[in-house]
Amino acid sequence: MPTRYDEIAAALELALLLEVSAYPKPGNVHRTRDFENTRFEHFLASAAALVPHFRLAALRGRKIAAGSIHSGELMIGERIRRAVESCSEWQRGGNTSLGAILLLIPISYAAGMVPSRKALKAQEIRKNLKIVARRTNKVDAVNAYRAISRASPSGMGEVPELDVNDRDSLSAIRRHSVSLLDIFRMSSGYDTISSEWVRGFPVTFDIGLPFLVRELRATGDINTAVVDTYLRILSQVPDTLVARKLGIGRAREVSLMAKRVLKVGGMKTSRGRKEAEEMDKSLQRTDHRCNPGTTADLTASTLSILLLSGYRP
Repeated sequence: MPTRYDEIAAALELALLLEVSAYPKPGNVHRTRDFENTRFEHFLASAAALVPHFRLAALRGRKIAAGSIHSGELMIGERIRRAVESCSEWQRGGNTSLGAILLLIPISYAAGMVPSRKALKAQEIRKNLKIVARRTNKVDAVNAYRAISRASPSGMGEVPELDVNDRDSLSAIRRHSVSLLDIFRMSSGYDTISSEWVRGFPVTFDIGLPFLVRELRATGDINTAVVDTYLRILSQVPDTLVARKLGIGRAREVSLMAKRVLKVGGMKTSRGRKEAEEMDKSLQRTDHRCNPGTTADLTASTLSILLLSGYRP
């Protein structure tokens, strides 16, 4: 019989599958559009590869809540690194899931911390996410840096402090005992995933989740709800992957495109669907450099909370 931890892992896997399957999700891989070197199937393989890591993270979260391991033994950085390694071993499409891993692994810990006798509720998970973030240490930071290096995400560029591409960064992290949360604080001003860690996942819980719930109640259609939620997040939060690769000006233009699609009804109207398809074609013409990948990751984290809270498609 499945345990609570099996169910957490299954929910997070399904979140990834529903996110990548949603179409026409403008600018990104979906079930009817591939990139040249990264295909829909690569994302499916990555989702399957991550299941044991979600389960192990949930189990460790439970041990932390029970007090059977100390806060310094969180090992979230190692779990992130091993998750990235598994994705690389199971598919050949490159970096499919780094951003999603950075969001869903802490969610796994936070969900695992909820006692099995209690129902998983969004606010309980959110409360635990703050605990998880505060308990990271320099070992977690080092492992996360190694994970990012292994994934080789596009558009990283140079950063003011502790650049992941600088080999001296790991020594500085160890020397100054810089925690993973400290790293995210340094980058939270220009990276939305870092900001989620630092600010208690506001995009996931305050923008994505309420909108996704309303869309599902209004339409009863998971694909419509996911695409519109993706557009909602993108319309309010300029995508930081696009910003890193093409500049914040271009990222804001893409946000305005998403806002226009929603203004004419999004996926709920024939005009909105046509506008979404046109937006998808427009963004795909740029050699996939204008793909709102961070928004896709935030959509997956939003879906994960919905599924952990009991929703089933």
